[in-house]
Amino acid sequence: MGVHTLSDEFTSPIPAPKLFKALILDADNLLPKLLPQAIKSIETIEGDGGPGTIKKITIAEGTHIKHLKHRIDAVEEEKLTYSYTLIEGDDLLDKFESISYEIKFESSPDGGAKCTNLSKYHPKPGVQINEEEIKASKEKGMAVYRAVEAFLLANPEAYA
Repeated sequence: MGVHTLSDEFTSPIPAPKLFKALILDADNLLPKLLPQAIKSIETIEGDGGPGTIKKITIAEGTHIKHLKHRIDAVEEEKLTYSYTLIEGDDLLDKFESISYEIKFESSPDGGAKCTNLSKYHPKPGVQINEEEIKASKEKGMAVYRAVEAFLLANPEAYA
């Protein structure tokens, strides 16, 4: 089976540069504070934060996933784009070689943001992709976006 590609788009009332700073540039600090029930920690285990950097996300106890690792492929603060590849995770290695993501934030006319996320699932040979698992994973990702959005709405001075 070939690569399975999905594209999602959502809007936010938060300005694109502010959303990018919080969700991408400060995720290591912010996400474990906002979502302690889901994310225990995010740490850089190799690299300087640019392309090639490897990050380890330790998942909070009580789930079947213990950790994930991703590699930053590109981060362009001026263009508000970020690409990374999920390269390791408890369930990931059974089904996928990798999953890559390309995220783009654009300013919208109303002062908010339009966010696009392109996901590419690279299954291992002979593996059938389960659409329900992908949908559940995407819903978890949206919960992270919405938690950061809610934080920024409640704290307008943050990331100014």
